[in-house]
Amino acid sequence: MQVLSKLTSVPVTCKEYVHPWTDSCSIASAEFMIVAVQDSFRIYTAVYMLSMAMRGRIPSFEELKRTIRGLLQSTAFLTMSAFSYSIFLCAVRRLAGSFNFYTASYIPAYMAALCSILVERPSRRGLLCLYVSNVATETGWNILKSRGLVRSIPNGEILIFGLSTSILLYYHRLNRQKDYSDSMFDVFRFALGDSEVMKTEETGEIRREIRSKERSSKLILPYSFIQAVLKTYLNVISKIKTLGKHTLCRHKHSCIYNTLSGGTRMFSIGLGIQVIMKVLFQARRVFRRPELLRRTFFRKDILKLGMFLGGFTSLYKLSSCLLRHITNSDRAEYAIPSGLIASLAFAFYNDTTIALYIMWKMLQMTYNWGIEKGYVPKVPGFTLLLYSASTALLFHAATLEPMQLRPSYWKFLYSISGGRIMVMDRSGFDVYGIGTSRQISEVSKLCNTPPVLKFQISK
Repeated sequence: MQVLSKLTSVPVTCKEYVHPWTDSCSIASAEFMIVAVQDSFRIYTAVYMLSMAMRGRIPSFEELKRTIRGLLQSTAFLTMSAFSYSIFLCAVRRLAGSFNFYTASYIPAYMAALCSILVERPSRRGLLCLYVSNVATETGWNILKSRGLVRSIPNGEILIFGLSTSILLYYHRLNRQKDYSDSMFDVFRFALGDSEVMKTEETGEIRREIRSKERSSKLILPYSFIQAVLKTYLNVISKIKTLGKHTLCRHKHSCIYNTLSGGTRMFSIGLGIQVIMKVLFQARRVFRRPELLRRTFFRKDILKLGMFLGGFTSLYKLSSCLLRHITNSDRAEYAIPSGLIASLAFAFYNDTTIALYIMWKMLQMTYNWGIEKGYVPKVPGFTLLLYSASTALLFHAATLEPMQLRPSYWKFLYSISGGRIMVMDRSGFDVYGIGTSRQISEVSKLCNTPPVLKFQISK
């Protein structure tokens, strides 16, 4: 079969391609909207309910009002994304008279994304842009890789994570959270504490720690063996605490204790998260077969998150202390080599999604900081433009190259469209030589998304 140029028009009507189940463009768009509003409301109800539950208190009447307004606005945004895509596909076809490789999805999707993001609250646009840019980066790389234009590097996600995290940790060491508030700094502060931030140490904490240790050592337990073990443990911990530290280290106790305690705490948290997630996801099966609960605790992969979090924290703290000992100085730039060393622990839990999220978070902070310093110009509406370009790439891949798309995002589009993204007839675009029909068949089997309409106005 002859492969056509990407700019060559394909004589396919919107009835044949966009909505083969109905002759009317208006009815097709109305069906998209009806299905999308139901699925969008379900998704965002769960999101907003979880957000309220995480606050740990009963919301006030004003908070409930704001939550309901936010829920309805977010539902409108996601609904707009779905049915306006159908509208712009048909509109572009009518204006241009035909489809080509770019008008088949990317241009209509860009227009739909730009319109829909304007419906969402400004406070949520940055978060949405960060998410879709993450997924679009992976999708774009897969597309280039399928064409032989790029080649994956072994453990490339570890390299991306390491470089991006090192820069973010450098910002953290500079105490940038005073100038630019971001949740990423809260994560670093929770995992690493404030001792690695370039500021004066708080006073009075050491005295409180000593008093706490004294109270702990006076505990009277009924069993002599437990008392002996506890006493030995407290003695060992006390000796480790007093092993010494560099005068420039801002942590309260010795460098070894700082390294071990931080790593142990984060390992315990990671292990706890994995256990809870496993139990919750297997709750129904565990209820029927209680023996599965024991197997859950003995699986090797249950340690991965804990090994990553604990290893990252320990390696970062240890390398930071060693640099102070070796150079007899403390500089914010030390966060970069320490971050690279600590990122080796990402091998225990290497995940492309996490690596790309950290990369985009680093780029976002760097761009904002560059604007503040006057190094780069501020592009009006940059967040809107980046969101639209990223979303358009995802919709384009879902339409013409779905095997390059993350399966979870394909399932999301399948659900939000009521199965219509699977029913669209793309056979006319096989002339571009990327195997669109073959990819549609493969992704349907892989993700269990059959070509079935969930709702239809007309037969």
